[in-house]
Amino acid sequence: MGAARRWPEMMRAWLKRAANAIGVALFSALFVVFMVQIVARFGFNRPLPWTDEVAVMLYVWVILWAAAFIVPEREHVMFDLVWNAVGRRARKGMRLVGHAMVGGLAAWALPACWDYVLFMRREGTPVLGVPFLWVFLPFVLLLAALVVRSAIGLWRAWHGLDLDDAGVPAS
Repeated sequence: MGAARRWPEMMRAWLKRAANAIGVALFSALFVVFMVQIVARFGFNRPLPWTDEVAVMLYVWVILWAAAFIVPEREHVMFDLVWNAVGRRARKGMRLVGHAMVGGLAAWALPACWDYVLFMRREGTPVLGVPFLWVFLPFVLLLAALVVRSAIGLWRAWHGLDLDDAGVPAS
């Protein structure tokens, strides 16, 4: 029974490590492409057009991947003036409404965004011809992650969890 209880925690830790590893790989690739771009442009006075395109694609991936899978909810920007002024019951309502709105809007937008991404696979980037599916895919991943995070947030709020602070970890 003890191993069965630890399995979700182990799986969550493994998924977090995998998401972090992918984020590190994306950011490292962005850094390398950026350095190649600088050396080619300023060292050899021969700018490479593909570096601009790859850097933009990697930047989009890094930002949306991190927002979807790496940065925890409590680390996102919050305005908690009202949160700190109300009691647990109002906080529960705020959490439920907030997660329902974010998750509902993301779930509503997901099919249309997926259709658009699939439609854009026909078009390619100007220099490398990479299908735009790969450029816009992280936005679909972000929407899916928002749906899942909101569902978890709704469950936690319904059960009265995470209502004592603004989600900021104690120091």
